[in-house]
Amino acid sequence: MKELIKKFIPAFVLSWYHFLLAFFGALIYRFPSKKLKVIGVTGTNGKTTVVSMTTTVLEEAGYKVASLSSIKFKIGEKERINTLKMTMPGRFKLQKFLREAVSAGCQYAVLEVSSEGVRQHRHRFIDFSIAVFTNLTPEHIESHGGFENYKKAKGRFFQSVKKIHIVNIDDKHAEYFLQFPAEKKYTYGLERGDINNKELRLDIKLPGQFNIYNALAAIAVGFSQGISLETCKKAVEGVKGVPGRMEMVVKEPFKVVVDYAVTPDALEGLYKTLKKEFSPKKLIAVFGACGGGRDKWRRPVLGEIAERYCDKIILTNEDPYEENPEKIIEDISKGIKKEHEKILDRRQAIKRALELASPGDVVAITGKGAEPQMALAKGKKIPWSDKEVVLEQFKELGI
Repeated sequence: MKELIKKFIPAFVLSWYHFLLAFFGALIYRFPSKKLKVIGVTGTNGKTTVVSMTTTVLEEAGYKVASLSSIKFKIGEKERINTLKMTMPGRFKLQKFLREAVSAGCQYAVLEVSSEGVRQHRHRFIDFSIAVFTNLTPEHIESHGGFENYKKAKGRFFQSVKKIHIVNIDDKHAEYFLQFPAEKKYTYGLERGDINNKELRLDIKLPGQFNIYNALAAIAVGFSQGISLETCKKAVEGVKGVPGRMEMVVKEPFKVVVDYAVTPDALEGLYKTLKKEFSPKKLIAVFGACGGGRDKWRRPVLGEIAERYCDKIILTNEDPYEENPEKIIEDISKGIKKEHEKILDRRQAIKRALELASPGDVVAITGKGAEPQMALAKGKKIPWSDKEVVLEQFKELGI
């Protein structure tokens, strides 16, 4: 039905429809963002981890915080899993969440901001105090009609935030985001920027260079709010993990890691980190790709990256939506020249990876992270957890 509506209704009419929904959502919940300091985190990768770390920084400073990510809704101490399969919920859900945050006495709200959300005006009538940019690599190319449109959607969010901008100075698109006017601007990077790792020398628990960037982004937010660097540093160094983000599910006799990585940049970053941190005898990959016509271009690219870094590759189902899952796997397979396995049943694919693993190996299961559901055809969603399946199969195999 949604596809039919998009096909026959002019784009400008749909745009106004989304804009009006945003207005009425804010009106019904009495413009709650005006009573909060709202922080929006945008970029291709790292949004969820930055939201989590930023929340930790603000809480360490004594504030009551609400946060909304692709993993969970959090208001103060209360949390609930995000089962929507949306990085940025619809307008009414967003405004309701912000109203609940106000009612709970929160001073801050930290939100993920997606390009699709911006295109549908979900950020409208939310009084953002801070816009954070993590990084930018190709994603959602088909839905936006090209990378430039994708970048511009992120840019429109920055353009709408007039108070504070925080930008990863090491990203090649940094200058684009720095061009938008704001009352104050802060940059962060590994060796340069207003906040940089060279000066701080962070000792974070999460592996990978990308997590240093995530920590620096959160620290920059704290710094912009007058929180001491010592407090910010203590907060991010105390973060032991984020569900579904390079999450170590099994440590012995081999390691099993669950990660959300769905973009080429994120997948390559994960594999590089696993190689560097653990020097595995074998790196075994289990992954698929999202269906529903989403970013078909990247399927063979994901396959090519896995071939470069992994010793064993098992392709499997992920979130097929209306697409034929076997066709999705075949698309990925086109990027892989070496021998690999195709196991449609994700549970059986994970089981096979565990059977192949030996002491000193690392199994990397990607694409789902901490998502609690798998999306099938006709809007059907079934309960799913990569982590739980790993633990169940590990026990069943008696390893």
